[in-house]
Amino acid sequence: MAVNLLLISSFLFLQQFSAIAQTNGNITVGGFLSAAENSSSWISPSGDFAFGFRPIESSDELFLLSIWYDRIPSKTIVWFANREKPAPKGSRVELTSDSGLVLRSPQGDELWKSDPIRGTVVSGVMSNTGNFELYSSSSDKAWDSFRNPADTMLPSQTLESGELLSSKLSATNFSTGRFRMRMRPEGNLVLNTINLPTDSTNDPYYDTETTNASSSGERVVFNESGYFYLLLSNDRRYPLTSRSIHPSAKDFYYRATINFDGVFTLYQHPKNSSNEGWTALWSIPDNICKASFTGIGSGTCGFNSFCRLNPGDNRPICDCPKGYFLSDAKNKYGDCKPNFTQSCADDEEGSPADLYDFEEVINTDWPTSDYALLQPFTEQQCRESCLQDCMCAVAIFRTGDMCWKKKLPLSNGRFDNTLDGKALIKITKGNPPSRGDPVLPRSFMKNQKNKDNMIIVGSVLLGGSVFFNVILVTAVCLCFFLVHKKVHRQIPHHDEAVETNLRCFTYKELEEATDGFKEELGKGSFGIVYKGLIQMSYVTPVAVKKLNSLVPDTEKEFKTEVNVIGQTHHKNLVRLIGFCDDGVHRLLVYEFLSNGTLASFLFGESKPRWSQRTQIAFGIARGLLYLHEECSTQIIHCDIKPQNILLDDYYTARISDFGLAKLLMLGQSYTHTNIRGTKGYVAPEWFRNLPITVKVDVFSFGVLLLEIICCRRNVNMEVSGAEALLTDWVYDCYCEERLDDLVEFDKEALNDKNKVERFVMVALWCIQEDPSLRPTMRKVTQMLEGVVEVPVPSCPCPFTMTN
Repeated sequence: MAVNLLLISSFLFLQQFSAIAQTNGNITVGGFLSAAENSSSWISPSGDFAFGFRPIESSDELFLLSIWYDRIPSKTIVWFANREKPAPKGSRVELTSDSGLVLRSPQGDELWKSDPIRGTVVSGVMSNTGNFELYSSSSDKAWDSFRNPADTMLPSQTLESGELLSSKLSATNFSTGRFRMRMRPEGNLVLNTINLPTDSTNDPYYDTETTNASSSGERVVFNESGYFYLLLSNDRRYPLTSRSIHPSAKDFYYRATINFDGVFTLYQHPKNSSNEGWTALWSIPDNICKASFTGIGSGTCGFNSFCRLNPGDNRPICDCPKGYFLSDAKNKYGDCKPNFTQSCADDEEGSPADLYDFEEVINTDWPTSDYALLQPFTEQQCRESCLQDCMCAVAIFRTGDMCWKKKLPLSNGRFDNTLDGKALIKITKGNPPSRGDPVLPRSFMKNQKNKDNMIIVGSVLLGGSVFFNVILVTAVCLCFFLVHKKVHRQIPHHDEAVETNLRCFTYKELEEATDGFKEELGKGSFGIVYKGLIQMSYVTPVAVKKLNSLVPDTEKEFKTEVNVIGQTHHKNLVRLIGFCDDGVHRLLVYEFLSNGTLASFLFGESKPRWSQRTQIAFGIARGLLYLHEECSTQIIHCDIKPQNILLDDYYTARISDFGLAKLLMLGQSYTHTNIRGTKGYVAPEWFRNLPITVKVDVFSFGVLLLEIICCRRNVNMEVSGAEALLTDWVYDCYCEERLDDLVEFDKEALNDKNKVERFVMVALWCIQEDPSLRPTMRKVTQMLEGVVEVPVPSCPCPFTMTN
C-alpha cells in the first residue's frame, strides 16, 4: 500500500512538473503556473519568448501575467493580461477546456480569462513569434495573444480593423494609459488620447488618412525585418517605415510599442547581447510636443504643464511652470496645480499690482487655451491687461504686437524655440526663483557682469565723501574716454549698414554665442551654419552662417547685399537678424527655425498632408513675388531648392540662404554673371550665356513645385527610363492623363484632382526652356490660387525633344 502511494505521489509530482516547466512550448489542458518569485514559465521552442508571471516593480507581492523576451537580461515584457488587476502572490493561471486561460487569486477570485474562446480548447503553445495560441479540438485557433494585444506589436503580427494597442499609465504602472493606436474600420491608422477612466476618445493627433474608396487601409503589417506598412484594400502597400530598417535583421529582436507618453516607437535589440537597452529606429509622431492635440483633454503632458524634448533621446519631458506643482508627485507627466488661488471676488485684499507679478518663460505656449487676442498691443499693455483680468493665468506676447490671454486649465503646453515670443505667467509676489531657466550665452553673462560692476561703482560714489567722489568721477571719465577711443579704433565702421535694423556683431560675440561654433546645423558651398543663442530682449536661438573666405573684390557686394536683404521683411522669408564683417570673418545671423528644411519634410518616412503642401507652395510663391516685385531693390534668389526653404512652427514656408542672390538696380531687368544654383534646379539660360532675369527663379520654383506635388526628388536614379527625371515623367503623365500616378495613395490629393491638375500645369509653364514663355511670379501666384485660368502648357523642352 505504501509503495502504491509513493508511485501515485511521484506520478502526480512529475505531471505537475511537466505542466510548469515545459520547454517545447506546448501546454495541455490542466497545465498551470503559479505567481511567485523565480516561478517557472512556459518557454517557446527557440527559447526567445516566455509566458508566465513577472513581478511588478512597485511591489514584491503583485505579479503580471505576461509574455517577455526571455534571452534579454531586462526580460522586456511585450504582452500582459491583468493590467487592471495585478495578481497577488500565490495566484494561479490554468489552461481549461471551456474558458482557455483562467487567472485566479489565492482565494479563487477570477482576475482574468482569455475571452472570447472559439470552440473547446485542447492545447496551447508559446510560439517562436511571441504569440501565445490556444487550439480547439478541430485544430482551429481558439484564441491568441496577437489578436488581443496590449501595448506592443511583434514581427509577423498584424493589427486588424477595429483592433487597438493601449499604452501603460506610466513607465512602471501597467494600468490602462491615455494613449491608443487604432486601426479604424474606415481604413485609417490613428493615434489618439482617451479621457480616463472612460473609453471616450479625442480627435487623433496622428492619422494616415488612408480612407480612399478604392484603396483604404485594411491592416497594419509588421514583418520579420522590421518593416511597417499598411496593407490597402487594392493589395498595395502604404509604407510607414523604410523597407530596410537594418541590413542584418535576423541578428536583431524587434518590438513596436505605444509608450505611456503617446509616442509609437519601433525598437531593435541585438541578439546574443548582454546589453539591456533597446535602440529606437523610428517613431510617430516625430515630435510629440508639437503633435496636434485638439479638442478636449491634454497632450503628452498634463494640464498646466508644458512639454519639451530631451535632446539626448528626443523623449518628452514635462515641467510645471513657476508657481505650480505636480498634483501627484509620483507622476511627472501628470497635471500641475497653482500654489495660489486667483480670486475674482471684490473682497480680494490689495490691488492686482500688489498681489501678482509675472514670470517670463521664452518660447513657451499653451496653444489651445486662448480666450482673447489683443492686437496691436505692446508688451507692457499685454502685461497690464492680464494683470487686471482675474481670468488671465498666462499672457503670450509674440511677433511684436500680438497678445493672447489664456485661462486655466492650460492644455497642450510646449516649449518651442521657433515661437519667437515669451509667456508671461502670472504668479503671486514672493515666489522663489523658477527652475529650468534657459542657459544664457557667455557673452551675455559678461555684459551682465559689467552691469553689476557699474552698480558697485555707483554705490561707492553715493557712499563716499564729496572730495573723494570728485576724484573718482574724474578718474572714471578719463578711463572711459581712453577705453572708448581704443575700442572705436579697433571696431570697423559699417557705413553701408547704418540704414538697416541689422545688428552688427563682432566675431568674438558670435564665437561665444555658438559656444565655439559647436553645434553644426548644415553646410553648403558658401559656408557652414551653426546654432547659437543671442541675448536680445530675451534669449533668442539663432542660425549663424559662417561664410567661406571671400576675395577682396566681392567685399563691397557682400556689404551691399547684407544691406538690401536686411531691409526685406516678409512672412515667407527667413529674417536676417545681423551680420559680422570683422577682418577676414564674415558671418550672417538668421532666426532659427526648428522644423527644418522642406527637403526633410517632403522626402521623409511619411508623406505630408496635401493641404499642408499646397500652403507651402503658396508661401514660397508669395515670398518670391516679394523679392521680384515688391522690394525697393529687385532680388533674384538664384538658388531656390527644398534645402533652402525652412519651415516655422506652423509649417509656414520661409525662403532662406541668399548667399547666391543677385541684386538688380532700379531700371535694370537682367544681369550677366557666372553660373549659380544647384544642379536640377538651374534654368537653361545659365548654360547658354543668356541674360539672367528673375525667370531663373521661376524655373527653379517650377521644379520645386513638382517635388511638392509628388513628394519625390527631381532626380531619382532608383527608377529607369523617363521616370528617373521628374520633369519628364510629370509631363508624360499629364499628356497621358495619368495624374493619379503622381499622388499615389494620397487620398486628400486624389479628392482634390482639380487643384492637382492646376498645380501641375503651373509647374510645367514655370519650367519652359524658353524664359519668355515662363510666367512672372505674380502670374504664378494668381494661377495657383485659381484667380486666373491656366492655359494648356506647351512641351517644357521642345529644343531638347527635337534634337
